[in-house]
Amino acid sequence: MPLGVEDGKRMLQLVTSRYDQREWRKKIEKTLSLSATGVGDDVQRAIFLYLKHGLKAYKSRRADLDSWIVGGYATKEVIDRAKFNPTEVGAAVTKEDVALLGVDPGQEVDAAWWDEMLVAWFEEPGAEATEVAAAEESPSTAEAKAKPAEA
Repeated sequence: MPLGVEDGKRMLQLVTSRYDQREWRKKIEKTLSLSATGVGDDVQRAIFLYLKHGLKAYKSRRADLDSWIVGGYATKEVIDRAKFNPTEVGAAVTKEDVALLGVDPGQEVDAAWWDEMLVAWFEEPGAEATEVAAAEESPSTAEAKAKPAEA
């Protein structure tokens, strides 16, 4: 299940406000390496993709793994550019959408929250629904489905 609007907002705030804190850099790099499909809101997904591409360091595509410029002036420049000109992020993105960038999400966002966010990012809602449906299915219906119709 992709991140909801509130968790997506906190994730973007975390990535754009704590990049200079050494203990968060690896977690931010890990977050940037995730697939954008984990962000549920379209505007937040556009901001995430903008950050992901804007903070990507140049490396050889053949030899080196992806890496990101996290920390320092380059990161601040990418964030400030998005806040100054939101249409650079996406056509539908407004100044209100990017106002959250660079704002600390608060004390409740800690390592435990980050771990829960990762779980929510990869959770598949379809898997639970099929397990529940299979458990609720009556035995006679399951047998009828298992046996092919005899002609």
